[in-house]
Amino acid sequence: MDFRTIIDIPVSDIRIDHSTRMMLFGSCFSENIGRKLLQSKFQVDVNPFGILYNPFSVSAAMQRLLSAIPFSEADLICHNGIYHSLMHHGHFSDPDRAICLQNISARFESAASRIRQTDLFLITFGSAYVYQWKESGEIAGNCHKLPARLFHRFRLSVEEITEEWGKLITSLREIHSDVQLLFTVSPVRHWKEGAHENQVSKSVLHLAIDNLLQLFPENVRYFPAYEVMMDELRDYRFYEDDMMHPSPFAIDYIWHLFGNTFFSAETSKIMREWEQIRKTMEHRPLYPGTEAHDAFVKNTRRKLEVFRRKYPEISVEVDG
Repeated sequence: MDFRTIIDIPVSDIRIDHSTRMMLFGSCFSENIGRKLLQSKFQVDVNPFGILYNPFSVSAAMQRLLSAIPFSEADLICHNGIYHSLMHHGHFSDPDRAICLQNISARFESAASRIRQTDLFLITFGSAYVYQWKESGEIAGNCHKLPARLFHRFRLSVEEITEEWGKLITSLREIHSDVQLLFTVSPVRHWKEGAHENQVSKSVLHLAIDNLLQLFPENVRYFPAYEVMMDELRDYRFYEDDMMHPSPFAIDYIWHLFGNTFFSAETSKIMREWEQIRKTMEHRPLYPGTEAHDAFVKNTRRKLEVFRRKYPEISVEVDG
């Protein structure tokens, strides 16, 4: 007897390997999968604007990168002595206007130089609700705890999301005809919206993505992270203490399914080889400076050099 519902995920016709140039945008799933991809030495840029929840903000971020129009002080607002960008997550904010702009610009320049060469975009939608800055009409990627009276809150429709993303995908196809977009819906519930409103919001996102699948069958795919969390991992033991976010075990499980779906046997083999080296490099010695530790370091360097020679196309700089 099986006491859970297993989500059948067929092997994708999209194959991800270490030569695939990727960019990830959106909600927490993009952050979680992006961290795993970075640790496994894939070519990936994760959330250059920080975590974004709604489809319009993700689209705006990608369009700004495609335009390569840099940010200036005019793009910043100041609230309670802190400078923010409404297009960015709060970790870009700073009490010093110059530092805030520097944080934004450094990340922006790097991502803008990569976006037109990107093979695969992994996009995670979190919520169909948006907050529109009344002063300019801009959809905020992050409200930065500004007073609610400064925003107009509403829910995007399926048609609005489909139209917005239809235009963006068409633009991306003009740059790179074989570009792939892999969509997911974040399983994190936006409980502040209310239980029913959260369900409606997620439904809007699912329907919009399904429309895009129909409109761009050669370029758009869907990965059911939401369904796995809601059905296979529906027990609260698979959630963090806030009962909203997936636990580390759940993230690892979904990552395993992601790999089964998109990685070839050869790619998985390379990942296992690197994982052994990565864990060795993260090892903290009890007695540094001893002969045993010196031998351990030399052996690790030898393994690293063997890996570098075997896979010269993979950067072995320590990150992630």
